[in-house]
Amino acid sequence: MIGKNAHSSEWESLFNGENLDGWIKYGTELWYVNEEGELVCESGPDKAYGYLGTEETFKDFELSVDFLQEAEGNSGIFIRSSIEGTKITGWQAEVAPPGMNTGGIYESYGRGWLIKPDPAKDSALKMGEWNTMKIRAIGDQVTTWLNGTEMISITDEKIGDAQGQIALQIHDGGGIKVKWKDIKIKEL
Repeated sequence: MIGKNAHSSEWESLFNGENLDGWIKYGTELWYVNEEGELVCESGPDKAYGYLGTEETFKDFELSVDFLQEAEGNSGIFIRSSIEGTKITGWQAEVAPPGMNTGGIYESYGRGWLIKPDPAKDSALKMGEWNTMKIRAIGDQVTTWLNGTEMISITDEKIGDAQGQIALQIHDGGGIKVKWKDIKIKEL
């Protein structure tokens, strides 16, 4: 199934700022909406991987997500993904502390890192502040931007063949806390 507003030129909010309607929780990590209407993910007692995936699937789109990292730790935004338990198949636009390739594309349970941003672009990340990640996926082409700086652009046939959920990740290891807001998509 493609999103209900397929090929609309309008931005559609994926997060209502009130609850997790439209999303599916995978794993035991904590996902909740705080008093400010922000989506929060935190490591839970298992300190394991966790995902929050859309109920809908998407193919070609632009996605914009604001995030704020409140603790050292790794997270990410998955595209064209499928999830069983806490095993995810798909491609992650990395969200990580400075020097850890934010905006790069990682293929979980597959080829690993497909492309990392030039280290000079790491200055686009504002650790401890709100950041905006934009991802455009059209056919085989994926491009990411962080706070307006193009981080990577890749052409990959395997990505182009896929369709799936948008998913937010919390990495294993514990001690991670990330806030998310203004999660919106425009199908192309």
